[in-house]
Amino acid sequence: MPLLDMFVNSYALLDELRSSPILLLPIAVLSAYFGWRVVEFIPFTRRIIERRESGN
Repeated sequence: MPLLDMFVNSYALLDELRSSPILLLPIAVLSAYFGWRVVEFIPFTRRIIERRESGN
């Protein structure tokens, strides 16, 4: 059950963070940044973005 304890603790932490917008803002900014970096890193999505930008 240690895995379940970890999930319960992380859920409680996220529930507390969700109620405070000051703590949630840096998490949202970092998530958006790393999400964009991952999209650029994956070759398939990079090709889609390049095709969209070129107009084809």
